[in-house]
Amino acid sequence: MPRSAPLRVMAALALGALALVAGCGGDGGSGKGRRPEGARVTIRVPSDAPTISAAVSLARPGDLVLVAPGVYHESVRLRTPRITLRGTSRDKVVIDGRLRQPNGVVVAAPGVAVENLTVRNNTQNGVLVTGSAAAVAGLPGRSGGYDTGDEPVTFLKSFLVSYVTATRNGLYGIYAFSAQNGVIEHSYTSGGADSGIYVGQCKPCRVVVRDNIAELNAVGYEGTNAGGDLYVVGNRLAGNRVGLTTDSDHQEKLLPQRGAVVAGNLIADNQQARTPEQADGGWGIGIGVDGGGDNRFLRNRITDNTNAGLVITATADVPPDGNRITDNTFAANGVDVGWTFPTATHGKGNCLHGNTLRTTVPARLAVTASCPLAPDSPTPSGTWRSPAAPGGIPFTEVVAPGPQPQFPGATTTGATEVPAVPALPDLTSVPLPPPSLLADAARVHTS
Repeated sequence: MPRSAPLRVMAALALGALALVAGCGGDGGSGKGRRPEGARVTIRVPSDAPTISAAVSLARPGDLVLVAPGVYHESVRLRTPRITLRGTSRDKVVIDGRLRQPNGVVVAAPGVAVENLTVRNNTQNGVLVTGSAAAVAGLPGRSGGYDTGDEPVTFLKSFLVSYVTATRNGLYGIYAFSAQNGVIEHSYTSGGADSGIYVGQCKPCRVVVRDNIAELNAVGYEGTNAGGDLYVVGNRLAGNRVGLTTDSDHQEKLLPQRGAVVAGNLIADNQQARTPEQADGGWGIGIGVDGGGDNRFLRNRITDNTNAGLVITATADVPPDGNRITDNTFAANGVDVGWTFPTATHGKGNCLHGNTLRTTVPARLAVTASCPLAPDSPTPSGTWRSPAAPGGIPFTEVVAPGPQPQFPGATTTGATEVPAVPALPDLTSVPLPPPSLLADAARVHTS
């Protein structure tokens, strides 16, 4: 926005209407205008501010930036704590990177809510939530930006991503990295060339990923070096190349990955050819545990994954230890549960109990590795014939999503208060999901 252009922001207050005049003069003023102390306002785009970025720059803690339908070619950075960015229509408010920018929305302040909009066509991420300066800056190629050296990890504290559609992005659809105390919910991701939803480098995370659809990605959900009150609950991770992975990776800090809960998810039909091909070539896998430990897999429906329903292996020198696989339903997978260690690094203390399954590799794991199991019990290894993975397609060619559910009362509800720490799920109330979980808003329908 030109600095000499006047800007008039009309804002609605709880006690009446307030006209807020904010000047973008050549004197370098803040552009914040005058308002009663503690007042919260709604800044409307484009009627009060011509762009989303201009509106965000005017916002103070507690404000709502409300965006009208349109295609916005900008990268929005939210650096002010406790503001809400919300579209009036999830499908018609579109932040489109045109493959010219790395990120659609960057959340770099605590207590921010991003709601009810679509983010697409970014070279790296649709929505990035992070306390890491390196992640905000990004790096050339596919790295996306990681912390390096001996500097301490800096966490962003508290966030919400809700009713967001993230599609056709070059790395991740929704990416929470070096961020704690957050929720990713009611969102849809597709066309993620790495994964649809990613939670990385947090310990303890205190993050809840719930009631989302991730389909037509290389990986539906990925959690790397992330654990401690991390809950992935009630999601539809179906129709990707790989449904879900939880892993340890030397590229990120806080190694190893420990302590995630994966419960009540539908993880099915993850062998879709018309998807981006991830660098490691994974395909036909429901859940992959790669060097992750002390995770719980509880009451998931894991079906029709051509290679395997759940695989446990090691990441280089990081063994997967103490994973518990309980009360899941497996059906029509190439192998229901397979444990394989092609190198000298093996896991220990991994166990199963109460699952409905047909085949395991090695055989009879339900008996020989039944929970409870001594923590130092060695995890056996086996091999099976994996189907060849077909070549993928560019993320830009993934089929567009259909209409998605709207944020209730998007135009009438005030700014969202993001809690300092989210309420964590009660696992006793998480059911085994039906095959139709969230099917109405999905492109890929399971068997």
